[in-house]
This record gives sequence, C-alpha cells and structure tokens, in this order.
Amino acid sequence: MTPQRTGHQPVFCTVVPPHVLDKLAQADDAARAELARRTLELDAAQRTRRRITTLRAAVPGPAAPSDQPDRRVHDAQRREVLPGRKVRGETDPATRDATVNRAHAGLGATFDLYLKVYGRHSIDDAGLPLIATVHYGREYSNAFWNGEQMVFGDGDGDLFLDFTLPVDVIGHELTHGVVQYTANLEYYGQSGALNESVADVFGVLIKQYGLGQRAADADWLIGAGLLGPNVQGVALRSMKAPGTAYDDDVLGKDPQPATMDDYVRTNQDNGGVHINSGIPNHAFYLFATELGGNAWERAGQVWYDTLSGGELAPDADFSEFARLTLSAASARYGEGDVLEAVTKAWSSVGVPTN
Repeated sequence: MTPQRTGHQPVFCTVVPPHVLDKLAQADDAARAELARRTLELDAAQRTRRRITTLRAAVPGPAAPSDQPDRRVHDAQRREVLPGRKVRGETDPATRDATVNRAHAGLGATFDLYLKVYGRHSIDDAGLPLIATVHYGREYSNAFWNGEQMVFGDGDGDLFLDFTLPVDVIGHELTHGVVQYTANLEYYGQSGALNESVADVFGVLIKQYGLGQRAADADWLIGAGLLGPNVQGVALRSMKAPGTAYDDDVLGKDPQPATMDDYVRTNQDNGGVHINSGIPNHAFYLFATELGGNAWERAGQVWYDTLSGGELAPDADFSEFARLTLSAASARYGEGDVLEAVTKAWSSVGVPTN
C-alpha cells in the first residue's frame, strides 16, 4: 500500500470555482443571481463544517483489500442532508433514476483506473467504500468532496446541467480524496493549485481510460457537457489551452493561465487554487502529448508516483512538485524520453526544476 498521512484536516473541494459563482451572483437576472448565492451559501456552510471536523486516522483495512469497489449511492431528495437515503449499493441493479446510475458508474470508473493502472485499492488504498449523494439541494450548481464522500447537485438546468453527466467531474472530486490520503496538499496558494490540478489530471485520465482514448485524440476538457446550451463555452477548464474553456456574458471569461508569465496573485479562491492550477495542468498535457500513446500509462504513472511516493510536502509549491516528477520519471523509466518530456513540459510553462 502507498504511504498515508493522517491527522491532517480534510478540505472541502468543489468543482465549480467560487469566482464563477461570484460572477453569476452579480448577474442582472435576479433568478440566476439568487441560485448562485444559494449555492455559495451551501458551499460556505460545508466549508465551515470541515473546519470543525478533524480527519480521523485511517483505519487499517484488510490484509488484502478487495479488487471490487464498494459503491453506495444515496439520494438527498433535494434537501441539504447527507448522506440521504441509500438507493443503490454495489450489487444492486440499475434504478430508474439516470443520475443515480451515472454516479454509480462514475464511482466504478474511478475505482477501475486507480486499481487496474496504479494498483490502488480505492481512495485510501485500503478498500474505503465509495459513498455518493445525488440530488443535493434545490438546483444546487456544484459537486464536492467533503473529506468523506462525494456530493452532486442537479444544476439549475440553465447554466449548469446535472453534475453526474461528466465522468471526469466524478473522478476529479474522488481524487481530492486520494490527495487527502497521500500527500494531503494544503488547500491554499500553489499547494492548493496542485491539489486542484492533480484532481483535474486524474479526472481527465479516468475519462480517457474509460473511452480508450490516446492522448492525441482526447479533448483535455474538465466538465465537458456540464454547461447549459446557452452558455458560451465548452467546459469548466481546458488543460490543452487554459483560459479558453468559456467566455460568457453571465459566467465571465475563463481566467486560467497556461504559464508562470500569467500567474495570478489573489486572496480570492484560497489564493487562486482553481485559477493557477491551469499551469501544472498544461504541463501535464504537454508531457502526455509529447510522449504520445495513452496518457494514463507513463505520464499518469509519473504523476501518481509523485503524489503517493511519500516525499511531496503538504505545502509544496510548483517547483518542488516539478522536481519530484523528474525524480519519479528517472526512478521508474531511467534517463530517456520520459525524463526528457517531463523536463521540457515544465520548462515550457516556466516552472523551474532546479
């Protein structure tokens, strides 16, 4: 099993950045603004709950965790309760609720990538049950990991659709749990941006793995299919071209930088964790496409080794993470094309590795 760090406080991580909801809360359309404010209020309440709840030490799992997931999907029935009523377990048949079935499938897709590609048994590498709640709140426009489980809103049907639609959103949020049980990256500044970026990386790899897509053929989008039909945009984020995912009169323009030349210094969004994550995101895209083939193989393995190797500090900045990816590439693949590709990727986005 991979090293686990315990005793650190879990963080509350949402897939829709607060700067998007802040912009929406100022919309001229009163109904849209009210929905955004309601979502921000629910997020704030959950964030406060995480601050007063300590992370329980990891309970040792069985000597040989199962190679099968333990999925438990609950229905909040549009109330703000967790986990809600259990509606589908691991061996239960599909229900008539497509949202429940998508959540169940997405949990399984995430489990499959981590187990079959990286040998990891669930989020904690000890067979932790995968718990999800759907239909949370009324028109709640977000999805989050709260340190214990996944939660999905239905969206407002206008700007945001059902949050179980993109499997990479499910993978993104569950990967925050993997981060919690490995490097436990602090959710502020560059370490927080790395936390968000790692979640994006493995979220997109879960999508590519499920589709059997090679790096060159993938869209490298996070949240494709989530935005409503009238929104001018294609997704929440683009790893291929940060800053281009959306440009909408209501949601605003995607603020993500692709390189350190445009690094954003801000006190908002925990020091810009959803904004500056575009830089390591783009580095991974460049690394994976330079190598070619399946991104979850060599490129993903280097990122997973870096995350789970026990050397990444909770307050790591971009340069420390980059240096450790070089070490991981060298340790696993030697002094060859993988090391050259990852070195070139970090250089291209302006992150020093020495």
